Amino acid sequence: MATATLHVNVVSAEEQIFSGEAKFVALPGEGGELGILPKHTPLITRIKPGAVRIQRPNGDEEFVFVAGGLLEVQPDVVTVLADTAIRGKDLDEARAEAAKKAAEEAMKNAKSDIDFAKAQSEFAAMAAQIAALRKFRAKR
Repeated sequence: MATATLHVNVVSAEEQIFSGEAKFVALPGEGGELGILPKHTPLITRIKPGAVRIQRPNGDEEFVFVAGGLLEVQPDVVTVLADTAIRGKDLDEARAEAAKKAAEEAMKNAKSDIDFAKAQSEFAAMAAQIAALRKFRAKR
């Protein structure tokens, strides 16, 4: 009997990051971590910054960092529409740390609530990217 799979698409504003078959997908939903298996009930929700883990039929795992976006689940298709998406192998911890520090400074120097909120959002995204990168490296 063939292993049940679903088709996964991870797309950012710039490019398609991943398109392929998977046995399982895990990602950070707005209400907590979501695990998606084939034949999942249809769902649309927002996603938070963090790691999308895609388990391939051969057991390999793909890893993509997303900085938020939308998730659509159909019984045989999962689509992640990300604000920003970066393949795990392309993540740069030094660059993320520098951006996190810059966001920290921007929060300290914010002249308005809007400036502070923008800096806080950037800080949270960079912290999530660094955490995702460390998790990715630990699995390798």
